[in-house]
Amino acid sequence: MADKRGVTIRELAQAAGVSIGTVSRALKGQPGLSEQTRTQVLEVAQQLGYDTAKLRTGKPRRMLFLYSRHMGSLANNPFYSYVLHGAETVCREAGVPLSLLSVQSGEDIAGQVRRHEADALLGAGYFDPEAMDAVRRCELPLVLVDHFFPGVRCINDDNQLGAWLATKHLLEGNSQRIAAIFGPLAHYSTSLRAKGFRRALFEAGRLFDPDYEVTLDPALEYRDAGRDAMRRLLELPQPPDAVFAYNDSTAMFGMELCQERGLRVPEDIRFVGYDDIEEASHCKPPLSTVKMDKEALGNMAARALIDGDVEPSEASLPVELVVRESSRVAPPPADAAPARRTKRQAVTAER
Repeated sequence: MADKRGVTIRELAQAAGVSIGTVSRALKGQPGLSEQTRTQVLEVAQQLGYDTAKLRTGKPRRMLFLYSRHMGSLANNPFYSYVLHGAETVCREAGVPLSLLSVQSGEDIAGQVRRHEADALLGAGYFDPEAMDAVRRCELPLVLVDHFFPGVRCINDDNQLGAWLATKHLLEGNSQRIAAIFGPLAHYSTSLRAKGFRRALFEAGRLFDPDYEVTLDPALEYRDAGRDAMRRLLELPQPPDAVFAYNDSTAMFGMELCQERGLRVPEDIRFVGYDDIEEASHCKPPLSTVKMDKEALGNMAARALIDGDVEPSEASLPVELVVRESSRVAPPPADAAPARRTKRQAVTAER
């Protein structure tokens, strides 16, 4: 029999040929498994001498909300503030304390998690492979929001559809030079939004011009990066007349720069963002955007952890396009000369 101190839940899952979530359910006696699978896990645990006392039963005693520090503060990323609030609401109702921790590669992530005494992890946003590996080595139930990683329970919105709806809206408004501003394409949600943008152009028979797709400079502060991306687009030989931005903050930074340069929104250039943060409806002009229930992302993730529903899977929440002034097609001027009537129309009018 193996030394109990040397057997981890990951090793037990590998030996049994199942996921960590399946091992957790089997040892906790939770529903959702066949008796054959449950028996197999328990037999392997006994053979390896796994110390079942290490696995807490019932709902989590404390949950930890993790996000990567490279995203900046939650104040700079209001999207994740909504996700956090949704998770906190569920935890408060369930009597599970929720704490917050920002992490980055190269740190002792496992040590920081232990100091929070968490027994369930909710990860929000992108984690690079090194950080993700460190999080998984904590061997705690884990659910990811706005990210995807194989073998983990993930909850996202329909990013590709949302970007497709936004770009299709700009195309239907007869914009000819539609540009896009994205964050790092390594991020799961951003890469899908880029696919949705390109798909809409392809379906409309528009050639994809890489000059009209720019990414934020990671070396710059968030606001400066958004303005810099817009500046690069405006300096093209033929600047865009419409912009899809991968989030609302970036869209508003872009609109700000355009207005400083004397461009009118939406008359000269139209904008659509993504996320529908509160500021989007209050900026001038109000920003068109793709809306999803951000708090529901946090709600679902926290509920899954509390219920022990951490089997690898991906849930996708619906999205909808919200059209506001920033992308409306301006009507023709009231004093525009009437179109010349045909001879047939003139005869009909005289009758």
